[in-house]
Amino acid sequence: MGRIFYIMGKSASGKDKIYKSLLEKTDLKLHRLILYTTRPIRCGEVNGNEYFFVDNAYFEKMLLEGKIIEYRSYETVHGKWTYFTGDDEQLDLKHWNYLGIGTLESYKKLKDYFGQDKICPIYIEVEDGERLSRALIREGKQKIPQYAEMCRRFLADCEDFSEEKLQKVQIDRRFENDDLSLCIGEIEDYIRLEMNGVNSDENRTLN
Repeated sequence: MGRIFYIMGKSASGKDKIYKSLLEKTDLKLHRLILYTTRPIRCGEVNGNEYFFVDNAYFEKMLLEGKIIEYRSYETVHGKWTYFTGDDEQLDLKHWNYLGIGTLESYKKLKDYFGQDKICPIYIEVEDGERLSRALIREGKQKIPQYAEMCRRFLADCEDFSEEKLQKVQIDRRFENDDLSLCIGEIEDYIRLEMNGVNSDENRTLN
């Protein structure tokens, strides 16, 4: 029986790099859980890779058809952006394991939808000062940097990923991304233990 390994963390915590690296580990045989978004595609992104980039009309159509598992909308300085997970038959948990990226709220809704035993949280942490430095560098590489939106998102993360909310959804294991390769290695070990049916709580002292 397959599982969904779900990566979460504040902006600029390295989620995308970790996600891509884990997908490249062919022995893990992880399939991508691709979310949808109405936000504009960023420089270097590919439709159907990081997200399915769609417009508001497509989102409303799927919502009316009852094909959305969860969604969340953000009022940004550039208008409303929506992120959502579609029940689009891309998932086959009877045969495969999947890797996705999302928020605490989307994690909770996916857990409610598929069952707690089907979804495994991977929460990434980075010290806020380092995270801000990374965010500035990343945004500066965009064709049209959106620093106001970057700052809004940075501040919103403090609320969205508060300790109270982490505890509420029982996220009590963290992966520190101070060293990317070490962090990925720890996550790989965790995934293999879960795939083999080993309760990760029993191995928490290893991290």
